[in-house]
Amino acid sequence: MSTSKGSAGTGLVERAGIFARIVLATGGGYAVAALATALLSVTLPLERSEAVTTATLLSFAILAGVVVLVFALHSVPRAAGILFGAILVMGLGLWLAAGPGLFVGGAP
Repeated sequence: MSTSKGSAGTGLVERAGIFARIVLATGGGYAVAALATALLSVTLPLERSEAVTTATLLSFAILAGVVVLVFALHSVPRAAGILFGAILVMGLGLWLAAGPGLFVGGAP
C-alpha cells in the first residue's frame, strides 16, 4: 500500500484539529463552568449554601454543554471565540455582581 503525501498531511491536520478541540473543551469548559458557578452562587436568590450547591450542580451540565458545543461547531476559531466571549461576559457579570473586592482579595 502506498500513501500519498496529501493524505498523510490531511490526517495530521485532522488530528491537530481534534487535539485543539480537546484542549479547548477541557480548558475553556472548565473556565466557563467555574465562572458560571461563581456567578450563579452570587446571584441566585437562595440562601448562600443552597445557591452554591445549585450552582455547582448546574456547572456539570454547563461543562457538558460546552464540550458538545466545541465539537459541534465547524471551526476551532469560532468555538474559541464563543468560549472567550462567554468567559469575558461572565467575568464582567461576576465583577459587577460581587464587586471588585472579589478579585483583589477584599471581602465582597
